[in-house]
Amino acid sequence: MILISLEKRPEPLESGFFLTICAIFLALFIGGILFIPFGASPIEGYTSLFGNAFFTLRGLGYTLVAATPLILVGCGTIVAWRCGFIFLGFEGCILLGAAGGTMIALETLDGGIFNGLTSLIVVPLAIFFGAIFGSLWSGVVGELKVRFGGNEVLIALMMNFVAIFLIQYLVNGPWRVEGDLPQTARVPREYWLPFVIPGTRTHAGILIALVTCGLIYFLMEKTRAGFEMICSGLNTKASMYGGINVKKSLRQAAFLAGGLAGLAGAIEILGIHHRLLDGLSQGVGFLGIVVALLGRMKVQGAIIASILYGGLAVGGNAMQRQTGLPSSIVLIIQASIVLLIIASELLRVYKIKFGKCSEGTFSSTPSM
Repeated sequence: MILISLEKRPEPLESGFFLTICAIFLALFIGGILFIPFGASPIEGYTSLFGNAFFTLRGLGYTLVAATPLILVGCGTIVAWRCGFIFLGFEGCILLGAAGGTMIALETLDGGIFNGLTSLIVVPLAIFFGAIFGSLWSGVVGELKVRFGGNEVLIALMMNFVAIFLIQYLVNGPWRVEGDLPQTARVPREYWLPFVIPGTRTHAGILIALVTCGLIYFLMEKTRAGFEMICSGLNTKASMYGGINVKKSLRQAAFLAGGLAGLAGAIEILGIHHRLLDGLSQGVGFLGIVVALLGRMKVQGAIIASILYGGLAVGGNAMQRQTGLPSSIVLIIQASIVLLIIASELLRVYKIKFGKCSEGTFSSTPSM
């Protein structure tokens, strides 16, 4: 009888990159098995999936569009969670950011205070207000935790519902445009984010997201404020003993994380939807947390994971149209990637040991 056990490594593996790659390929193998009952070849399915997502100009454009909000929310997750602020309210921050950007954009219509202004003023202002609205929304959660020791997980989740109902009120009430659908008026064309890759729908939001990621990387890895936030997340008591203002660091992380998600919401309005409508976020706030975890809480990893997730979403829809395979297979693959990467963390600390079970290894417990 073969005995399988875990043996602790003398030193944990420094990099989990190889384990991450193995986890992804294992998830793809599991997904490939699911193709067989539908009479489709795994090679055909994956060729359609990845070919449409990454190897056509149009598909790559849609992949980058889908990845843009994930990148920003992933960076927000890194800032918050590495500071010990386990924030789950990015859905609400995205919605409030979208509302902030829409509020400015709608003022460019006839009778608005920004009517006739150049897009060089209106677009940055709309993006700025989106970030501010998102940061204020998460800042409330941070302040409640700092002042009263509130549970940020529970508070943030409940505030997500408040944000959803607030957007529903706006698009069904004071901001609703005439028509059958609950939505606002359309943002004028001259205030849309410009396309950056000819022949695709890739807008300037991807450039904003990448530049923002560079700034976040510099903040967290090269500045004193980032160092203090990371130390606060690792050990609160030791940080306080070392003279770090833990409450200040948590407030900074809360405002910054929500601001990044609010920025994503404003970009979604100016780059894709061009109007505020119900159901805008579509779970991006939670997927951003997933890509941050897949990226092992590193900015570079979050960017790669966001592009991978965006590609799976875009390629899954194309695969369903071309091969008739259900797009739910892609959801299973995504979930498998997450679970296997999380499980692979165990192999960084332990190694699998195989041996033979000798007779007498298992014995019955004597009765008392």
